[in-house]
Amino acid sequence: MAELNKEVFGLSVDNHELLKTAYDAYLANSRSSHAKTLKRGEVRGGGKKPWKQKGTGRARFGSTRNPIWRHGGVAFGRTGEENFTKKISKSAKKIAVRQALSLKNADKAIIIIDTFACPKGKTKETVKMLNDNKISNTEKVLLVVSVRDNLVNRATNNVANVKVVRPTYLNVFDVLNADKIIISEKSLPMIENWLLGKEEA
Repeated sequence: MAELNKEVFGLSVDNHELLKTAYDAYLANSRSSHAKTLKRGEVRGGGKKPWKQKGTGRARFGSTRNPIWRHGGVAFGRTGEENFTKKISKSAKKIAVRQALSLKNADKAIIIIDTFACPKGKTKETVKMLNDNKISNTEKVLLVVSVRDNLVNRATNNVANVKVVRPTYLNVFDVLNADKIIISEKSLPMIENWLLGKEEA
């Protein structure tokens, strides 16, 4: 069984502020900006003045599409061009991933396997691997493999609660939300090289 590098899997995490920052950044950067509201000039209708300016005793209005009217435009609404992204440096991101992995290792939630063999790309090969490691079908599993090819995708796509990633695609969100993290031995040096800055992501 491979020994886990303490610089990656054995950090002492006393402050979770960086983890929260990285977690929030992942969610923010995954957020899309499709929602759009119509301003008063974009709402259909309202071209005619609803009543004359003076003499009615009512407040003056030039259009029924005024934002304070029912069916009117929306003031200060979404434009569809909002930018929700949050920036976090590469070094901070890597430290956060190392902290997340260390927490999971402390909880004994990391399992190292020799390899993930799925020569036929069958779902039953993934199910057998999970059963061999005594993982129930209700647990969320993050599977880290050195190579993610079509066979791996076919073998895992139809297995609920299993997400497959390559080592350099690890992130705080997936690590913290996984009940179990399964890592192939070939992936370990790749994870260490990436997180310890020995090669570029």
